[in-house]
Amino acid sequence: MTAATTPRPTVLVGLIGTGIAPSLSPALHEREGARHGIGYVYRTIEVSPREVDEGGLGPLIVAARRLGYDGLNITHPAKQRVIPLLDALAPSAEAVGAVNTVVFEDGRAIGHNTDATGFGRAMDDALAGAARDEVVLVGAGGAGAAVARALVDRGVGTLAVVDADEARAAALAAQVGARAAAPPELPRLLASADGLVNATPLGMADHPGSAVDPALLDPRMFVADIVYRPVETALLIAARARGCRVMPGTGMAMHQAADAFEIFTGEAADRRAMLADLEDLVAQEAA
Repeated sequence: MTAATTPRPTVLVGLIGTGIAPSLSPALHEREGARHGIGYVYRTIEVSPREVDEGGLGPLIVAARRLGYDGLNITHPAKQRVIPLLDALAPSAEAVGAVNTVVFEDGRAIGHNTDATGFGRAMDDALAGAARDEVVLVGAGGAGAAVARALVDRGVGTLAVVDADEARAAALAAQVGARAAAPPELPRLLASADGLVNATPLGMADHPGSAVDPALLDPRMFVADIVYRPVETALLIAARARGCRVMPGTGMAMHQAADAFEIFTGEAADRRAMLADLEDLVAQEAA
């Protein structure tokens, strides 16, 4: 007789959101699962904004639990709407007021936010030692809220939140102890800023352009972008040309996924390998 082999674990995860068919998350998570010998299955679950508005999110969460999902990633437009449907929030989600990761654990659904932790880890990697007395954040949406929390947690002295929606900027600024500003104030704010972060969709392949006039960039400042498709956005290209220290969006995207992977599996993610995977997937997409 041969000794029985220990069954390898299986993990079933889903992504709920709108327009998620092109997501790189399934491949990124499944590649990392394979490195750990895990039968890792990651499925996309498309929902329309109307379904979310009309209460369709709750039945999906219940169904996922009954079908044996270990967890879910949550993206637009459900990051806030999912909160009342959960049993508890981790400190990361409480701090941001949004959930992008749900784990089903001991009969409970617990919400986490790895957008904030992912951006923070990316800063640690790319911007260690960079001055951060004054930082300007452009974009006060869901991603901006996570980035703002990470910036405050990383010791930014004065944070200015800029958004075309002044009420949204004011609400986020009040939440994190920052100051709100309108886009016309950018020249004055950037004249003394140590750093600039773009948390808007501008720079994405289907939203070309830059959230900031490149003429306002100065070599003394760091420039970070959360957009990673493409990796080299118009903003980062201009910042490099002006001698700024830059942080592309791939770092946040990788760490966000790695943090979620660790929550789902209890295994330590190979972050260097996951970054290489992400860069490979983005390159394949662009080819």
